[in-house]
Amino acid sequence: MNRSELVAGLSDRAEVSRKDADAVLAAFAETVGEIVAKGDEKVTIPGFLT
Repeated sequence: MNRSELVAGLSDRAEVSRKDADAVLAAFAETVGEIVAKGDEKVTIPGFLT
């Protein structure tokens, strides 16, 4: 699955525009990336990722 497919899936499931789904995905990736880059915390979302 590429980013476009993920955005389309999120958009459909959440019943929001693709633009809004893409913005949320970008914010999520940026936030997780910043936390991981610091190296002093780990990101855990039960049922999704660690």
